[in-house]
Amino acid sequence: MITYREAGVNIEEGYKSVNLIKSYAQKTMLPFVLNSIGSFAGMVEIPEGYKRPVIVSGTDGVGTKLDIAFRMMKYDTVGIDCVAMCVNDILCHGAKPLFFLDYIACGKLEAEVAADLVKGVSGGCLQSGCALIGGETAEMPGFYKEGEYDIAGFAAGIAEKDKIIDGSGIKDGDVLIGISSSGLHSNGYSLVRKLIPDINMDFQGKLMGETLLTPTKIYVKPVLELLDSYNIKGMAHITGGGFVENIPRMFKDKYTAVISRNSYPRPAIFDYLSSLGLEESHMYNTFNMGIGFVMCVDKNDCDDIIRTLLCLGENAYKIGYVSSGGDGICIE
Repeated sequence: MITYREAGVNIEEGYKSVNLIKSYAQKTMLPFVLNSIGSFAGMVEIPEGYKRPVIVSGTDGVGTKLDIAFRMMKYDTVGIDCVAMCVNDILCHGAKPLFFLDYIACGKLEAEVAADLVKGVSGGCLQSGCALIGGETAEMPGFYKEGEYDIAGFAAGIAEKDKIIDGSGIKDGDVLIGISSSGLHSNGYSLVRKLIPDINMDFQGKLMGETLLTPTKIYVKPVLELLDSYNIKGMAHITGGGFVENIPRMFKDKYTAVISRNSYPRPAIFDYLSSLGLEESHMYNTFNMGIGFVMCVDKNDCDDIIRTLLCLGENAYKIGYVSSGGDGICIE
C-alpha cells in the first residue's frame, strides 16, 4: 500500500515547519488580531478611530530573485522582499498595513528552510507594523524541483475614505520627491541573472550574491508619519517597469513626470549593470535606479518634507516635477 510519504509529501516535516513558524508569527501579533496561527482562518477587527474605513489590499511575490537565494543558500531575506512588495504598494494610496498572509510552495519541504523564509516575512511585518495572521505551505513533489521554493503574499491595510490618495489633487508644477532604494529591490532579476552569472564574484568587498539579496526597503513607517503632517498628492512604488511605468500611475489626468537623472546619487550596482551594456532608457524601464518610492507634493512643501525624511533616517531628493499635458515620463 502506497503512502503519502512515498508520493513525496512528508507530513511530519510539515508539522515541524508549522511549529518553527509559529514563533515568528507570534512576534507580529497586534491587539486587533482575534486568533492565532493554526485556525482555519485569520481574524482581525477594524481598529477604533475610523469613521469610514476602506480596506486596501495588494498581492505580489519575489520573482526570480529567489534563484539567488537558492544558490547562496540564504533564505531569511526574501521574506522581507515579499512583504515589502505588497505593503509598499498599498501604502501608495495612504493605507496603513493591518495584516499579511504568505504562501510558500516547494517540491520537497525542509522545515528549517520554510522557517527561514517566514522569519523574513515576520521581519518585514515588524518593519511595516502589520500582523502575520496566517499562510499556506504547499509541498508539491514533481511540480517544483527539490531545493526550490516559491513565495508570495497578500497584504491588507486600512485608510479613511476621505483621505485616500488617488492623484486627484496633482497639478502642474508640483514636485516629485524620491526616497532612496536599498538596491535592486525585487525587480529585473531575470535580466540581472543573465548579465551576472557569477554571484560569487567580488563586488565592493563582498560577494555579488550578497549584494543582489539586499532586501527591498519598506517605506511604511516614514511615509505614514509624513501623512500626518503634509499633503501628499500622489505616490508611486518603483517596482517592475521602473520609473517609466510606475511614476505615471499616480496621475489621474494628462501629466508628464519630468525627471532629472542627475538629481540624486545612483547606487554602484546600477552603474555596474550599465557597464555591462544596458542602455539607459532600458534601465529606467526595468529597475528602480536607486529610487524606490516617489511622492508628488506641492513645491512649497518640498524642502520641509525632505528635511523630515532625513530626520527619519531616509535619504530623499527632489528628482523632478509635474508638467501639464503628455502622458508619461521624460527623463532628462
